Amino acid sequence: MKFSLGLILSWLLAIPMSFAATITASQDPWPPFITSDPNMPGISVEVVTAAMKTQGYDVQFKIMPWARALDEVKNGRVDLLPATWYTKERTAYLRYSSPYIENELSFIKLADNPFEYDGLASLKGLNVGIVRGYGYDGEFMADTGFNRPESGDLATNLKKLLSKRIDLTVKDKIVSLSIMKEQGIDSSQFAFTQKSMSRNPVHVTSGIANPNSQKYIDAYEKGIAEIKQNGTFDAILKKYGIK
Repeated sequence: MKFSLGLILSWLLAIPMSFAATITASQDPWPPFITSDPNMPGISVEVVTAAMKTQGYDVQFKIMPWARALDEVKNGRVDLLPATWYTKERTAYLRYSSPYIENELSFIKLADNPFEYDGLASLKGLNVGIVRGYGYDGEFMADTGFNRPESGDLATNLKKLLSKRIDLTVKDKIVSLSIMKEQGIDSSQFAFTQKSMSRNPVHVTSGIANPNSQKYIDAYEKGIAEIKQNGTFDAILKKYGIK
């Protein structure tokens, strides 16, 4: 009888663990923040997973192109985007968390190109490759003095640079070097401008169309505070060489 009671109690204690709610998240490869390596899935993936776990959620993450991931979250079919830049336009359909890290956007050029960025006027007449659907600075996107041909990802823009179909592209330096390494692209062929275009805080977002979006963002805020306090957040940054 004692054995049976103990067994029943063990089962009851295990129930909360086995019935953790599963939520979905998605984004494109954006190393070191988002990667396709299951052993090193990325800073953003690990931060969101750890934060949500403290609040009783398991995060099921799936890699997909950025434009598609944004659309899936916007329409409530996927619960979270782990790494989103703020734009005023997106606030119409996304709920934002507080920022947890920051990107510094610099221009990438061919190594022998003497160009140095000195404000938007210095881009006049140039073709600056961008990634479709990314949340670039509003003034940068509105300026009519230069062209912004779109591609699906940075790797395509780097190939365009090498073939001189564009003059520059723009990306976070840490992300760019990680993508070059992952894609087997020789980074010595390129250089970064000394002056960056902008610094962009990174947020977790959920689509307003999702009836649970506010609940998920609130849970994340509680979770990120907890993992910052217990040292998990710093440990994740150190794992990826950021801190």
